[in-house]
Amino acid sequence: MPQRFALMITPVDAADARDDYSDTFAPMDVEAPALSVGEFSTQRGDGVFESIGVIDGHANEVEAHVQRLAHSAEICDLPAPNLEQWRQAVATAATLVPAGEAVVKLILSRGVEHGPAPTAWATASPAPDFAAVRRGGVRVVTLDRGYDLDAARRAPWLLLGAKTLSYAVNMAALREAHRRGADDAVFVTRDGHVLEAPTASLILRIGDEFVTPAPSGGILHGTTQLSVYEHLESRGFRTRYATLTASDLAAADAAWLVSSIRLAVAITAVDGAPLASDPALTAELNAFLLSPR
Repeated sequence: MPQRFALMITPVDAADARDDYSDTFAPMDVEAPALSVGEFSTQRGDGVFESIGVIDGHANEVEAHVQRLAHSAEICDLPAPNLEQWRQAVATAATLVPAGEAVVKLILSRGVEHGPAPTAWATASPAPDFAAVRRGGVRVVTLDRGYDLDAARRAPWLLLGAKTLSYAVNMAALREAHRRGADDAVFVTRDGHVLEAPTASLILRIGDEFVTPAPSGGILHGTTQLSVYEHLESRGFRTRYATLTASDLAAADAAWLVSSIRLAVAITAVDGAPLASDPALTAELNAFLLSPR
């Protein structure tokens, strides 16, 4: 059975209210040519995407992901996606992967110049094995993001808060973290406030309270962070959003990077200084995140 699949999607108007969108999906061999050489997603990174965790054929946090896809599309002046079409695309793609952990990625591109519609597709593939990092955690370095906390409000054309295909900076940050002997990075504003990791949200534990940077600072509102908060609140913990500094991170009682595929990983060091972790809670969070939601 093939391990990786692609599903080309013919986008329909957001107001289209049919019950079945299966005729707008076309399964593709991932090795077959499918995009024009003029496609803006590959030429310019001009598009948005979502990565959804799948456990034994069940896609998690689907609604949060399709809603965020729509939010990113709005920020980028892309046509509004038909959410029910994308929900059905996720359900179709999730059935194509073998049992175990997998990932469905949704891509909505501006398409080609003067094209009739956006280009859209979904991919489905087994997820990388993150068992070891979930147990052992990651060492992070703080890296200057190059703007202050108010940049998203002051300069909306920077598309801060949209999950765009332009991930060159994110990947460069990970390479820089590796050059500094760390596993991952946490972005910090020019005025000293922590934001997020290149591919994950940040959660701090301060006493019995859990805090994450407020999304108003131009960061993605993490779907996994929302799920973690839901679980923590069900356990009686207090959760909140706040403006946090690099000093808050260094002084936290524990901290995690959370994302849809890697799930929850403890931060064990910040800029070379050890940080306390909570292996039991980390294991509990991952058991919850691996359950159907």
